[in-house]
Amino acid sequence: MYILDFGLSQEWKWKNTRQVRRNFIDNTHKIGMIGLDTSHCGAFADLLNNESNPHHVKGSQIVVAYPGGSDAFSMSKDRVENITAEMKDKYNIPIVNTIEEAAENVDGILLESVDGRQHLEQFEKIAKFGKPVFIDKPFATSKSDAVKILELSEKYNSPVYSCSSIRYSSGVAELAENQKVMGCEAFGPMAILEDFPGLFWYGIHSAEVLFSKMGRGCREVVVRHTETSDVVTGIWNDGRVGTLYGHRIKDMYDFGCTVFTDSSILHGVAKGEPPYYALMMPHIVEFFRTGKSPIDLKETLEIISFLEAANESRKTGKSVQL
Repeated sequence: MYILDFGLSQEWKWKNTRQVRRNFIDNTHKIGMIGLDTSHCGAFADLLNNESNPHHVKGSQIVVAYPGGSDAFSMSKDRVENITAEMKDKYNIPIVNTIEEAAENVDGILLESVDGRQHLEQFEKIAKFGKPVFIDKPFATSKSDAVKILELSEKYNSPVYSCSSIRYSSGVAELAENQKVMGCEAFGPMAILEDFPGLFWYGIHSAEVLFSKMGRGCREVVVRHTETSDVVTGIWNDGRVGTLYGHRIKDMYDFGCTVFTDSSILHGVAKGEPPYYALMMPHIVEFFRTGKSPIDLKETLEIISFLEAANESRKTGKSVQL
């Protein structure tokens, strides 16, 4: 297990940020977007740049974007052209040729590249600007990459925050608030793609839900795998058990969880209204304002370690220590 102390409360020191603070006061907060290869790009642009959107988040706008894209991932390279055109033509967002151009003259950055294997390499270029960076899921696809991102974040005073929007969904987020959680089973679709590392593609969503209820402290993971599903069982340091049930059932897309507390059993399914992204975006904008991740970054790191261990166990059938 990685025992880390990066100052992960992410108390941002606001280095060279007089203009940033002024931008927030004047409601002209500028955001750069890096990686135009996910549906999140259009959803986020509509929330921030379209004042007629009923869930519009005021005071921040995406003002520049860099297309990026990953030749190693079909779900990336096949999307870049159309999403870039959408950003340019529908939202009038200028498109630039380098990551540096997208990061230099903004107050916050949305790192949207859908191939999480790119995030470390891209963050190495971004971090030196000392800006807060929201890294869309998955934060990374290995715990070694995740550790290096956190080290760069600390070195350059560039705060980071990452999560799945399902964590904030109505029907799930409110379950077991202020209750003692004894166990949890999170569930959802979990397609496995040939050109992406195992459970990191869609398992990240259910893993985020699981850890939002259980918290940190998973010490051991074992997976049972069939063609139709994967069941990931985690044992926590205090003896609690959390499970992730990922299925491949046709046309079934719901996410949710069952939470076992010391007084009740609670069931919840993520609701699409309000939209997941609309519930997450205010947290992102507040992060840009304060530099403080609303999620403990040690938890974010443990989620990546959990999924990496699950991928190993899925192949070997053996229990894996985090």
